[in-house]
Amino acid sequence: MNERNIASQIIAEVKKAIVGKDPVLVKVLAAILARGHILLEDIPGVGKTTLALAFAKALDLQFSRVQFTPDVMPSDVTGFSIYNKATGTMEYQPGAVMCNMFLADELNRATSRTQSALLEAMEESQVTVDGVSRPVPQPFMVIATQNPVGASGTQKLPDSQLDRFLLRLSMGYPSEQEELELLRRRQYGQTMGDVNRVVGRDQLEQLREVVDRVHVSEEIMQYIIRLVNATRKHPQLLQGASPRATLAVTNLSRAVAFLRNRDYVVPEDVQTIWVDAVAHRLLLVPGAERSVNVQEIAHAALRGTDAPRIR
Repeated sequence: MNERNIASQIIAEVKKAIVGKDPVLVKVLAAILARGHILLEDIPGVGKTTLALAFAKALDLQFSRVQFTPDVMPSDVTGFSIYNKATGTMEYQPGAVMCNMFLADELNRATSRTQSALLEAMEESQVTVDGVSRPVPQPFMVIATQNPVGASGTQKLPDSQLDRFLLRLSMGYPSEQEELELLRRRQYGQTMGDVNRVVGRDQLEQLREVVDRVHVSEEIMQYIIRLVNATRKHPQLLQGASPRATLAVTNLSRAVAFLRNRDYVVPEDVQTIWVDAVAHRLLLVPGAERSVNVQEIAHAALRGTDAPRIR
């Protein structure tokens, strides 16, 4: 089975647990192949946790989950040192983040200190406990979920942490037909146990290396930069897309091209992931939220930027 058939099989296995939402599944897989972290922002009960579990099973990843509440401590995430009386030394006890796929459920209910503890693992692939830095297992990715800001007990994630997420996605309600199919599956006993392993960690790394080799032409690079600059010049934005956003869009475009059976990026690949990769990094000027939102501004940048013609 070649690499692109493997990618199709991964999606097919995840769809055993998730009804519909094919565009979301493709974007999540693209983010995994691009070595990024994913933020799923939606109301409770639409399948965010199920999606993460299904991908972990299909990719044979060591999975860990923390349901964040205000009393979750940073040490619950990073680990802690405990005195061993027999040896007379302090021994490190791994935290929940020492895994391949870490599900940070309702991250915006955690305190700022706990969120900061996760930030080091996301950005530097390591945790520091008692002055000693320890690498997290590889591959490593975070799938965080959050309920919409304003829900009881939540607080907004800081801009610096939002910028670390490659994508912010929303699953939304299922259609009537999709919800009917969900009921049918549950009635006949179809559960997460039906999702089978497709690849192991070594094969996932090989897929990522193939994605790294997808060609991005000079014209596409300039197109991405023009899009990013359009956000920086927008009068209703206090903060436009960062250089990290430029890299994120480029890497995600490579992954989307790979999933579409190409070894080069075209403008449609960039356009597919542009809003989901950029909107959460934009910051409106005070008062602008009454008339516009960041998704609309990201869409406007797409409409106002001419795409190159790729032969």
